[in-house]
Amino acid sequence: MSSFDETQDFVVVGSGGGSMCAALVMRSAGKSVLILEKTDLIGGTTARSGGVMWIPNNPFMKAAGVPDSLEQASTYLDHVVGDHNDTPGASRARRRAYLIQGPRMLDFLIGKGLKFSRIAQWPDYYDEAPGSSVPGRTVVADLFDVNRLGDAKSLLRPNFLNLPAPLEDVMKLPHVKKSWAAKKALARMGVRALVAKVTGKKYVTAGAALQGQMFLAARTAGVDLRVNSAVSQLIVEDDAVTGVVTEKDGKPWRIGARLGVLVNAGGFALNQQMRDQYIPGSSTKHTSVIESDTGEMILEMTRAGAALAQMDATIGSPLSLPPGGEEWPIKPGAQNVAAAPHAILVDQSGVRYLNEGGSYTEFCQRMVERDKEVPALPSYVVFDSDAMASTMIAGTLPGARKPDPWYEQGYLKKADTIDALAGLLAIDPAVLRKTVDRFNGFVAANKDDDFKRGARAYDRWLGDPFHKPSETLGTIGKAPFYAIPVIPGDVGTMGGVVTDEQARVLREDGSPIARLYATGVSTASVMGRTSPGSGVNIGPSFVWGFVAANHALTVAG
Repeated sequence: MSSFDETQDFVVVGSGGGSMCAALVMRSAGKSVLILEKTDLIGGTTARSGGVMWIPNNPFMKAAGVPDSLEQASTYLDHVVGDHNDTPGASRARRRAYLIQGPRMLDFLIGKGLKFSRIAQWPDYYDEAPGSSVPGRTVVADLFDVNRLGDAKSLLRPNFLNLPAPLEDVMKLPHVKKSWAAKKALARMGVRALVAKVTGKKYVTAGAALQGQMFLAARTAGVDLRVNSAVSQLIVEDDAVTGVVTEKDGKPWRIGARLGVLVNAGGFALNQQMRDQYIPGSSTKHTSVIESDTGEMILEMTRAGAALAQMDATIGSPLSLPPGGEEWPIKPGAQNVAAAPHAILVDQSGVRYLNEGGSYTEFCQRMVERDKEVPALPSYVVFDSDAMASTMIAGTLPGARKPDPWYEQGYLKKADTIDALAGLLAIDPAVLRKTVDRFNGFVAANKDDDFKRGARAYDRWLGDPFHKPSETLGTIGKAPFYAIPVIPGDVGTMGGVVTDEQARVLREDGSPIARLYATGVSTASVMGRTSPGSGVNIGPSFVWGFVAANHALTVAG
């Protein structure tokens, strides 16, 4: 048996989504917990994200009278995710465990005083499938006053939104010129900012609100959280993980873990070598994860015997990168433009080939598949002046005035006719004109016969709620016309070590590695290669962290 420099009951590697949830379970049982964070900030990619959790049959749905059940959600996942030999992370046993444990996890956190709510309308991405929910199954954290953390507030990773408004209000703001609800949301934000200034509060939203609450709860419960504490090795003895090696004062520091180790250290989105091996053609420059998402703990778990799966899968994010966009921490998305009225996506031959709405993960998958037949990387969003006037593009507000470098460097193409635009894109004008005319015919009939855009509630949700009769179908006809390039990006990987319904890490033969657990994007996703709804990274991270800690306690007796 190894000698250790210190010993804890439970050690968690990484401070993202499920880490502090697992820690709170352990502390509720009176066990000591240490969270080791590689960077100098707490919260992981979760803190920087939208902070949305996809939790079917959650208590907020019940309170609002929105129907759901274990059976309904199972039907949906069975249809959308399906059963595949190459997605062991998404086995039926794992999917069912996730659906059972999700509401229990929320009940546990609510019982600890954490505050959550649901977005009133955020449809599942495949709402035409049996068992779907059109109102949606999303859960978000309430606004959080970061000053409650005291001096530790400087350790919380900032969010991409620096606004004192709940995520639901923020999503209304692009329509502030058209919507009284958006105007009221903006007014609430202004009043809240003024009151906060007077009362000495500082509100954060989205993922920072989620992780801020978790950070405060963990500190209050006595969890030991250490930053700048990368783990270099899992200590394995007699086929069991007994601890980890980190660093203290510039020297290796061995920490024993009586009940187990939970790895929640992110994926490998910023490891180009692993991308080249598992997702050839993809780039670290096209992801929006935090700087520590480099995959070394996935590799370390394989050294301990873990099996890997689903390593080619990502949570897709269609991107349109203006000059300098590759250097932005959060890469600018493009689906909001492509799915807006008066816009379509075409390949480099000028042909439309997908439903611009729907799941962003499927959107990116279809781009890659199309490129095997016809050049489609990049593809182009083609849109008219109506779309330009009403749609946010690459982080800029609606309106025709865009930065000069966008035009000068060829990112944003502009022409007075579709034929002239085709020339700028090196596309046969007759082909692009035929594509646009065909789409305009669908708009006139209010029915997309090619790809059924607008048939889904989610397609319409992505569009403009004030554009009628269709929120997503609009004629491309008002000059000048524009085009921007689109490429497949991601907000994280979905492949990693294989875990079972107890969050135990498994070997190739299916046997568990004793006392080694994993959650988050360090694991092969329970969603397989799909995105059934919003929050299918963060929701599972929390749920499997909750499950892992409870299982470790059960084994301990």
